Amino acid sequence: MVRQAVGPILTGHVRDWRAEYAYTAGLQAFIYGFPYIYNAQLRHDWVTQPRNPDVVPYAAVNHFWHAARLLDEAYRDGGCPNTDTLYSLAWVDLRDGPVILSHPDMGERYFTFEIMAFTSDNVDYVGQRTTGAQGGNYALIGPGWRGDLPTGVKPTQPSPTPWVLILGRTLVDGPSDVPAAKDLQAKYRLTPLSRWGKPGARSQRRNVYAPAPKTDLLSPWKSLNAMLTENPPPAHHAVVLGQLARIGIGPGLNVEHQPTTVKQGLTRAALVGMEMLKQQFLSGDWATTVNGWRYPPAREGRFGDDFLSRAADQSMAGITANDPAEAVYLVNFDDANGTRLTPQGTYELHFDADQAPPVDAFWSLSAYTSEDMNLIPNRSHRYSVGDRTPGLRRDHHGGLTIYLQPQQPEGHEANWLPTSAHHAWFVILRLYRPRTEVVDATWKCPGITRVT
Repeated sequence: MVRQAVGPILTGHVRDWRAEYAYTAGLQAFIYGFPYIYNAQLRHDWVTQPRNPDVVPYAAVNHFWHAARLLDEAYRDGGCPNTDTLYSLAWVDLRDGPVILSHPDMGERYFTFEIMAFTSDNVDYVGQRTTGAQGGNYALIGPGWRGDLPTGVKPTQPSPTPWVLILGRTLVDGPSDVPAAKDLQAKYRLTPLSRWGKPGARSQRRNVYAPAPKTDLLSPWKSLNAMLTENPPPAHHAVVLGQLARIGIGPGLNVEHQPTTVKQGLTRAALVGMEMLKQQFLSGDWATTVNGWRYPPAREGRFGDDFLSRAADQSMAGITANDPAEAVYLVNFDDANGTRLTPQGTYELHFDADQAPPVDAFWSLSAYTSEDMNLIPNRSHRYSVGDRTPGLRRDHHGGLTIYLQPQQPEGHEANWLPTSAHHAWFVILRLYRPRTEVVDATWKCPGITRVT
């Protein structure tokens, strides 16, 4: 594959135009289709593969999985998980009609249900910010559905795809608060409209598309074709899909029917495409950078036809991304001097008394390994520091310093965020229900200072 890639550059000679066309068009196809490929694998894993159900999703279609405890290093599915909320996730099939999401009165507790289309774009929200804390029933609606909803059931915005993912987050104020949060989770319901008001247990369906084994080098393309068939793309993508059809990519197509040289070009495109998406996210090209912190664009969470951002900065980086009005995640790979954060370095992040992150809910800082975007294993099992961290110490001026380093800082344990001693890492500052000055980047988060 390396020889195929560099040969035409060195010689100016193309041995097989079909292979080169498949490679170049395949790169664009991979960018376009990455959310479909990734979500096909996640859905299969979370619906059919019981691994560690306390922290790794496992639930039948149209049923909630609830995290039994806050996520930690045992969760290795990537996506930069938070450790502030208990997750509630569900893959929902809307092909047979709406499914009704119900929750109890949530009091003063922060909560949100993010509703994501199969493309990774957000469809709508149910939660404290959008629909209020009182208990309610909300219909999730698929494309083209027409009908009447029961009294007391409110519609959400229709999804452009018949499959949606619900990402629920229920705030937890420390380990002692987990039982109360779990009691609320137990009252979350998903009910197909056809079963509304009818007693009895519902079926546990787990028959979802199973991606081909990774040993099959065409597996990504087979998943993409299957998912485009299952979740038809919008009509205005016809021109793009018309081009991709020439290499066997599109709804109802079978990539196995392509010539061997085309399949070789597609195999190369998938390998290069994945690395390209990782580098694009790490580059920060998508963000406005302030003191090293990458502020997301206004379209975060709904990139739509910006296929590169949708793939790299939304799907790959976090499965989906919150709308900025709901939460802003400031990502940082560098210290205040613009130098990459290093495994052996010790760093500080200091907020003056009047610099605290401006939010209407809460904020927290977490660290992740760059390679797989998972939490960093550490003996103290500490994964975040924020405004709700017990024992957080401020200086005599009211300022707050967070210590980022692999080893525990003596005398500053409550303000310590462990980092990796061996692998490249980065941090995310999460701000839930951020104020306007965060969304428009007029609040400038201080830079991270290297100490040693």
